[in-house]
Amino acid sequence: MTKLHFLDPHPAGHPAVLLLHGLGANSASWTLQLPPLIEAGFRPITPDAPGFSRSPYDGKGWSIPAAAQAMADLLAELQAGPAHIVGISMGGVIAQQMVFDFPQLIRKLVLVSTFAALRPESLGSWAYLLGRFVMVHTLGLPAQAKVVARRIFALAEQEELRQMLITTITQSDPRAYRAAMRALALFDSRKRLAEIKVPTLVITADRDTTVPPPRQKLLVEGIPGARQVVISNAGHAVSVEQPEAFNRELFAFLQE
Repeated sequence: MTKLHFLDPHPAGHPAVLLLHGLGANSASWTLQLPPLIEAGFRPITPDAPGFSRSPYDGKGWSIPAAAQAMADLLAELQAGPAHIVGISMGGVIAQQMVFDFPQLIRKLVLVSTFAALRPESLGSWAYLLGRFVMVHTLGLPAQAKVVARRIFALAEQEELRQMLITTITQSDPRAYRAAMRALALFDSRKRLAEIKVPTLVITADRDTTVPPPRQKLLVEGIPGARQVVISNAGHAVSVEQPEAFNRELFAFLQE
């Protein structure tokens, strides 16, 4: 039986849509997608990744393949596969690993604000990521949470979203968070993208400063038949900042 905490608000729906959150976030980050998915007849399933929010971490080592295995096990236990897989940021990396390891479980793939290899393209981006890595190993998650929240929700009117993200990040197991950061920094799927044969959509925000749009375009160039849509006036958390535009693109792709 899975130890993951997950939301499964419409078990009678079909097919399932597995929604994978980003680093430090949790299943609730997909709140704005759940009602329309249910209304359209889908079965949305939103797990907390191992060590994040209410999913426990065994302390034996956090890895992307292990996280992908946990998600595959969840689909098997719920008898919900094959499913559409939607992953944002870290969730998009786990989603790629699921396609590599469990292709029989995937109907369509949606990669949001994510990457094949996290290689910053400017000194500012390098400084930000290195600063985060040092901070989480020295000052801990509360300090890290404030920096990340200010980066992702930078506008003055986004104070409520900043505070919500800070609270969510600090609920993570620090060991899992640190290990996940290291795993994401080392992840590189560029040589394996051609293995992805399922229909794939890459959703990019035009103001994403965490994973710049050119870095996301590499996914489109490497995955056969993949296409990219760019959503305006949004940053890394595009599904929260522009939910109507995001949901429109997501539904158009899933319902094709």
